[in-house]
Amino acid sequence: MTADLHLLAWSAWLALCSVVVLALPAVGMGYWLARPGTRGARAVVEAVCMLPLVLPPTAVGLVLLELFAAQGPLGAWLERVGVELVFTPAGVVVAGAVMGLPLWVRSARGAFEQLDGRWVAVARTLGRTRWGAFVSVELPLAARGLLAGALLAFCRALGEFGATILLAGNIPGRTQTVPLAIFQRAQAGDDAGALRLVGLVTAAAFALVLVHEWLVQRGRGARA
Repeated sequence: MTADLHLLAWSAWLALCSVVVLALPAVGMGYWLARPGTRGARAVVEAVCMLPLVLPPTAVGLVLLELFAAQGPLGAWLERVGVELVFTPAGVVVAGAVMGLPLWVRSARGAFEQLDGRWVAVARTLGRTRWGAFVSVELPLAARGLLAGALLAFCRALGEFGATILLAGNIPGRTQTVPLAIFQRAQAGDDAGALRLVGLVTAAAFALVLVHEWLVQRGRGARA
């Protein structure tokens, strides 16, 4: 049981790292998509962003592997600067971040779209710059929606399997996460061990979903 808890903690840590990596691009993209502008350009960007949500995770993993492998366009550059992603914990983080991106972007976009623009206008009339109004007004008002999106992205990264196994492999003690361990134990006939991990990750995910729903309800209550 101790080894299972350690594996869950390791998986949660990698998922948290994925959320940290996602923070700036997800919030920034959600904010940009929520602003009025050229609908065509925004539709294309959002469609590209949503691809990891609708493509098979193994397809996303294969694309990431081709990009970050030593012979790939990004892999060659990373190798020159001494960074390695394939079959490393960093690969787990990248896979989780890519798969969690659509969920956080959608939540961030919704949070920013629901803001009352009059508050920003008041801040600007009081001398705030565009950036100052964003930091002092828009970001705090959208905080619950952004945190809800972060929780969804965390859950997605915690449960990621297909992209992870292709980019990072399934190396016990290094890149193995809970979903990969469940698969390995089931393949080896250790159904009891696999179900034990299922129970642990289900309990964790259930608690996180409850927190997400609480944040969503609080956000709706604040807007009512």
